[in-house]
Amino acid sequence: MTQIASTLAQQIARFVHSERLAPGDALTERSLAERFLVSRSPIRTALRELQRAGVLSPSERGGFAVADPAAAEAFAASEAGSDGSEETYLAIARDRLAGAIPDRISENELLRRYGVTRPRLQALLRRMSEEGWAERLPGHGWRFLPILTSMETYRQSYSFRQAIEPAALLEPGFILDRPVLERHLEQQRQLVAGGILEISAVRLFEINSEMHEAIAECSRNAFFIESLRRVDRLRRLIEYQQNVDRELARARCIEHIRILELLFDGRNADAAEEMRKHLRALGPLKAPSPLT
Repeated sequence: MTQIASTLAQQIARFVHSERLAPGDALTERSLAERFLVSRSPIRTALRELQRAGVLSPSERGGFAVADPAAAEAFAASEAGSDGSEETYLAIARDRLAGAIPDRISENELLRRYGVTRPRLQALLRRMSEEGWAERLPGHGWRFLPILTSMETYRQSYSFRQAIEPAALLEPGFILDRPVLERHLEQQRQLVAGGILEISAVRLFEINSEMHEAIAECSRNAFFIESLRRVDRLRRLIEYQQNVDRELARARCIEHIRILELLFDGRNADAAEEMRKHLRALGPLKAPSPLT
């Protein structure tokens, strides 16, 4: 099971527990994919894992239904990444950021370096490939793609985002994708309500970057959209290494909610100004100047 499917399995179990779902209550791939803003494929894998754990059972109408709420509570409380995959993933990210891993490397070298099984390593490498910072070479080799490796370039990424993200909201072709942004709004509200206290730095980055990208996609401007996606790919590893100040992160989520609500009200100019303020404040917090 991939890391994303493993994470989703825990999130679904937590959802079953927090919503007090009863035995027989149905869970569909579609509704869960919409809730967690992912495709159906990892949801399907996560549901099968929960079936094996006794949390779910096949539904007579197709799909799955809650089998044992107590099992859901136990599964949700289990330690994420207990097989060590997340620790290995972050170790590779940290070493890559520090320049300790060359641009090109074989699977055998990575196996020796990190002491994991080949299937687990291959799952991690597939995840890195999906995230855009590694790609497979012919044979058993891998190439790590360019990333931001200094705080100076990281600072510059925020200056760039201040230039393009507010502008995207003012594009003449901007069309609000209400269903998508409503899901992001609900996700931000869940974080503010307490989810921010338990989420990992990796998942928090994914949720917030996906929200910013979803807003940019409403501009229908391919240059804004692709530029932001590329910046997010490049800054990913630095984000992973940062300590998460939960109160500051919660404040940023409140700002996200404000921006989204302005967009729903059709106040794009005000939303653009809030986005500008948001990014201007975020840059110095994430990448403080060495002179400050």
